[in-house]
Amino acid sequence: MPDVIRLLPDKIANQIAAGEVVQRPASVVKELLENAIDAGASQIKLIVKESGKAMIQVIDDGIGMSETDARMCFERHATSKIKTTEDLFSIKTMGFRGEAMASIAAVAQVELKSKKGEEELGSLLQVEGSEVKKSELTSTSKGTSICVKNLFFNVPARRNFLKSNSVEMRHIVDEFQRVALANPEVSLSLYQNDLEMYRLTPGKLSKRIVELFGKNYQNQMAACQEETELVKVFGYAGKPEFAKKTRGEQFFFVNNRFIKSNYLHHAVMNAFEDLLQERTYPFYALFLELDPKHIDINVHPTKTEIKFDDERTVYAVVKAAVRQALGKHNITPSLDFRQDVNFASFTPQGKDTSSASKADREYGQFRSFEKQDTSHWEKLYEGLQQDIQKEEETNAQMDIHPEAENTITYGSSINESASANLTELTREKQYFQIHRKFIATHVKSGLMLIAQQEAHERILYEKFLAMVEKRSGAAQQSLFPQTLELNPSDFSLVMGVKEEINAIGFEFSVFGKNAIIINGVPADLRAVNEKELFEGFIEQFKQNQSELSISTDENVARAIAMRSSLKEGISLETEEMASLIDQLFACKNPNYAPNGRRTSFILELEKIDQFFN
Repeated sequence: MPDVIRLLPDKIANQIAAGEVVQRPASVVKELLENAIDAGASQIKLIVKESGKAMIQVIDDGIGMSETDARMCFERHATSKIKTTEDLFSIKTMGFRGEAMASIAAVAQVELKSKKGEEELGSLLQVEGSEVKKSELTSTSKGTSICVKNLFFNVPARRNFLKSNSVEMRHIVDEFQRVALANPEVSLSLYQNDLEMYRLTPGKLSKRIVELFGKNYQNQMAACQEETELVKVFGYAGKPEFAKKTRGEQFFFVNNRFIKSNYLHHAVMNAFEDLLQERTYPFYALFLELDPKHIDINVHPTKTEIKFDDERTVYAVVKAAVRQALGKHNITPSLDFRQDVNFASFTPQGKDTSSASKADREYGQFRSFEKQDTSHWEKLYEGLQQDIQKEEETNAQMDIHPEAENTITYGSSINESASANLTELTREKQYFQIHRKFIATHVKSGLMLIAQQEAHERILYEKFLAMVEKRSGAAQQSLFPQTLELNPSDFSLVMGVKEEINAIGFEFSVFGKNAIIINGVPADLRAVNEKELFEGFIEQFKQNQSELSISTDENVARAIAMRSSLKEGISLETEEMASLIDQLFACKNPNYAPNGRRTSFILELEKIDQFFN
């Protein structure tokens, strides 16, 4: 019987390894940028086309490579960063330990130009699917230029799994931002389809943060600094009032390497305890420095997860650094019995809230929708009137007498009044709110509860999705157009989905670099702040991109529905509640909100009876 175990050819082995290293265009960007940093570059240029699917090029002015080094860098397990076993436990450089370049070359067409400063000529190497197509000397500038074209050209199944250009570009920008934050002393620039997105100049970390995320970050950062024998923590944390409802601007770096750590994130959130509104996330960029022997960076293929040998101490130091920073800026609450220390304003019970309720009811979406077919909704009431009439007849024949000294007696006139009110309530299909969060109504089988926010999200989602798909949205012109300055990443995202945004009724025009003027909003939205609505839409769109695998049309509809929907705490008139429920049960899928949460629930009469038995 012949032997069946054979060594894999290098070409196939490289393609298998590429599955671990090169997951998407952003993976290539990460490796190339980190190699440029390790090469001591002071200027790095990143150029991408078609969100990296067509081309990714990184040009640096680092030390460069010799002809032999240029050839060796494409070999598996070839690296300049590890020589002995001990080096594995004292790594301070980036990169993927000899796998990256070989893996990239296995699934793309790569051209490398590199020259050391003291040499007259540099090296030119062209590799396609692990095969060297050209190797020669060439005239080039000091440093290295690596151009990666047609990623996954020879692995079409992998290419088909890539997301839309806007999603892939978002991942590229994420990697770019992480490298830029970790190296504020390096000049970096990013070009997408020949348009400049970022041009970052060397400077302090605070300057780099402002260049990356916008000028409004100048006044929202609290400096963090804490040092112990084990670890040094420094960086910036955002002030609580600037916290966003979406994640994405939280950064941890250990020895200048970006990491993800739910454990350390919990430490930061604990430091913000009682300072943040529910479901909001503050900005932070925190750097930890400690001896490499106290960490293990090789616990995950992408090196974004590490282990500390003393996690509790690191947790405590991070929490203390952030807490102290907030205290220095007078952000942490103080004991003052003369005033409320909570951030959120509230209206005391018992006071006149008519003006507030009127403002709340400016959500005119309910009055602007066309009447829908709600016959299936009406069926929930079938038979209810007859049941109540029978109940009235039974009550009219009953005469309740006191059986003990402390028994409360209900007179027949009171019973008649209650029954009359109940009949009237049912006849007019009136509703009432519970804690301005749920709507309750009496149906044949029991009591129906409707979550007003989830119900409204479902209504708006289906409405906006139809608009996006048909490109039929109408806009309401703003009396006073507002200017919105965006960071380069968000500006690029908005321009990438401009057609879809216009389709739901937003009208905007470009106003200078990375700024837009909002001229109109979707016609059915009333009493909204155009700027806040658009900013919230962008944040929700980005969150959906990172968490869900949905089309751009669906993402746009979800994002605007979630950010413009009726929120908990809004007081509604009876007519508004009735309109909301009618529109909900006219939806294609009235039972669930776009995020999967239920919109309604019927508490069966038998279940209610059980509470009293």
